[in-house]
Parts: sequence; C-alpha cells; structure tokens
Amino acid sequence: MHKGFLQTAFIMGALSVIIGAMGAHAVKKIVDEQALQIFETAARYQMYHSFALLVVAFLYKEVKNKSVLWAGRCFLLGILLFSGSLYSLTFLLPEGRKLGMITPIGGLFFIAGWLLLFYASRKINASTPVN
Repeated sequence: MHKGFLQTAFIMGALSVIIGAMGAHAVKKIVDEQALQIFETAARYQMYHSFALLVVAFLYKEVKNKSVLWAGRCFLLGILLFSGSLYSLTFLLPEGRKLGMITPIGGLFFIAGWLLLFYASRKINASTPVN
C-alpha cells in the first residue's frame, strides 16, 4: 500500500464532501444556475478521483512500478487542475472564462491516470502466481 496516496485520497474525499455541501447551501445562493452546475461538476470529479487514488494506494502493494506511481500523480494533478479551475471559474464567470482553458489539461491528466492504471494492471497477470 502507498500511504501517501491513501492519505491524499482521504483528504481529497473529505474536501469534496465539504465543498459539495458548501455548493448545496452557500454557493447556490450567490451564483447562477450555470455556475452552480460547474461547481457541482468539480466536486463530483474530485470525489471520483479520490476513489481512483484509493485504487492506486492499494494497487501499489501488488504492482510496485512507476506506472502506478504516475497514475496517482496524474489523478492528483487532474484534481488540482480540473476541479480547481472549475471551482475558480464558478466565482469568476463570465469574466474568468480564460481560466476554463486549464480545465481540459486536468481532464487529460485524469485520462492519463486511468490509462496508466490499465497498463499497470497488465503487470498483475504476468506476476501473480497461479494457485
């Protein structure tokens, strides 16, 4: 198990619940419907990828290779860039639309993380003994 990714997953998961609750109560009172949807998308993807970090933490015990480590790093960068830019965009609409150009980069990090996990999972079959 990779303790750093495990702890990061817990923190990111807790933060996504806190941020989601803020969106449901406080944020929806100060932004329009479009901005609220952007905010909710950010919180949802942060939670999805908190679970992905949990997978990385436990997979690292079975497959200790750079692909697993880089998958975790990509998920973390994806959360920061994708969700972080959307959280910021929520409060900067419409003037801050240029900030939205960062969001797809975060999405690419999410995709890279999933593809790296796929690659790492191929190593499991090759190294797991047959009972």
